[in-house]
Amino acid sequence: MTEQPRLAEQNAAVLLPEPFVKWFGEKGWSPRVHQLELLAKAQGGQSVLLIAPTGAGKTLAGFLPSLTELAKRPRRKPGEAHRGIHTLYISPLKALAVDIERNLGKPVEEIGLPVTIETRTGDTPSHKRQRQKLVPPDILLTTPEQLALLIASNDARRFFEDLRYVVLDELHSLVISKRGHLLALGLARLRAFVPKLQTIGLSATVAEPDELRRWLVAQNPPKNSNNPEMAGLITVAGGAKPDISILDSRERVPWSGHSARYAIPEIYEAIRKHRTTLLFVNTRSQAELLFQELWRANEDSLPIALHHGSLDVGQRRRVEKAMADNALRAIVATSTLDLGIDWGDVDLVVHVGAPKGASRLAQRIGRANHRMDEPSKAILIPANRFEVLECRAALDANYLGAQDTPPLVKGALDVLSQHVLGVACGGPFDADLLFEEVRGAAPYA
Repeated sequence: MTEQPRLAEQNAAVLLPEPFVKWFGEKGWSPRVHQLELLAKAQGGQSVLLIAPTGAGKTLAGFLPSLTELAKRPRRKPGEAHRGIHTLYISPLKALAVDIERNLGKPVEEIGLPVTIETRTGDTPSHKRQRQKLVPPDILLTTPEQLALLIASNDARRFFEDLRYVVLDELHSLVISKRGHLLALGLARLRAFVPKLQTIGLSATVAEPDELRRWLVAQNPPKNSNNPEMAGLITVAGGAKPDISILDSRERVPWSGHSARYAIPEIYEAIRKHRTTLLFVNTRSQAELLFQELWRANEDSLPIALHHGSLDVGQRRRVEKAMADNALRAIVATSTLDLGIDWGDVDLVVHVGAPKGASRLAQRIGRANHRMDEPSKAILIPANRFEVLECRAALDANYLGAQDTPPLVKGALDVLSQHVLGVACGGPFDADLLFEEVRGAAPYA
């Protein structure tokens, strides 16, 4: 046994409750060093940013502090008031929250933990949302918009009074837009409710780690602009280099257009040669068009599905279940599936059209295999001749490990206005105290 696994085994016995150690052993696994390091930092009261490649077990690492703490918590006595939520998980995608509920539920059940897990997204029925306010789950998986609505409720303080951790998945994607500004303000509000709140950020593609480390903790305002408050940092190196190619089509590549119709026979041929293929496009109209073209070419009646945000929720859930059951040979998707999803036995990613960035390409090709030690396989399909250059640039950047996540920008004032209105809906507030609270959010510091 090498030195690092031996240390990990010793640390696991100290940091993890016995049922967790037993579960890892029964699976033939050992906790990874970065998982135990994050757990140790969290148990020491520190907020943490974990940067690790796809397949490194980021999700389990992010939830270990919550699960180990909940495992030791005394059970609620009959007649005792229901506790508020313990852990809030926030993702940029509704589908990712549903995926996490399924994947997290399995170890919780196998270890025998008395932990309840539920999702709350725009797809959640209103009666379930009302029931969640009265009987909150231990772990709530939700989105930035739902957090804003919860904060605007007049019982928000009671609902969040037992909150210990906020886990932010695919953090780089959450923070770069106005959704990130709204989420930062929501976190500042949660810290006003629970001053000792800890945050855990998870990401595979980060260009400027220190920006995200500041974002994760209160800035209120920075005591020293040259030495601001920052969360702890854990970086995991490695991961197998992906196998990416650009289609060398037998057909003539057009000068213009975005449909990539010329490549449909070759795309279909690639689908036939692989177990499950995930096909990404950049817009919903492209997704609909590609899906129709593939069905026209589908002489073998292969099970091919479509997934994007405008589809009926029932149809999306059926597609997601079929993916999890490995019942599909191909699925055409937009950005609804490009972050963190770990469904089925996907062994090929096809990107139709230029990926519009090295970070986006890295995220999407990571859906193939979704294991740290096995290379992801991807084919880029330029829709026109100019996109051949874009695909080449993205491919070269990926091999160099370059990241092009946009830098964080100052908080938008229209988002701030929306947040202030939400706070007012929740009840009276002191303007000076709210001003200081808002300055605690990194975009508004």
